[in-house]
Amino acid sequence: MNEELPLPIINADSGSYWGGANEGRLMIRACKACGAKHFMPRNLCPHCWSEDLEWVEASGHGTVHSFTVIRRAPLASYAGRVPYVVALVELHEGPRMLTNIVGEDALATCIGDAVEVCFERRGEQAIPQFTRV
Repeated sequence: MNEELPLPIINADSGSYWGGANEGRLMIRACKACGAKHFMPRNLCPHCWSEDLEWVEASGHGTVHSFTVIRRAPLASYAGRVPYVVALVELHEGPRMLTNIVGEDALATCIGDAVEVCFERRGEQAIPQFTRV
């Protein structure tokens, strides 16, 4: 079965994140009140609850904090991708994000590996993923 992979659901909180991805930029939120940077996109700072937020471009570099290898497709559309790596990446800016590690050596992923962002096209939307460096 060759189904298309699901696309993200874009809303008011995440529109700038996905727009940045389409431009090849990894965007995260920064709080103007306390200075904390965070991910997932939201309209309140999870540290101080301020609404005074801005979008900033992340470096796209990070470290694998944790990971797992998916060997069973959760949906038929993922059958051609197994096995694949899902990782919790700690960005150099501080926030952690759940993502995929892709590339020929993805299955060799280890905790502590340095990674950098890359973007996978799915139709008209780019999806941030990471590769080992």
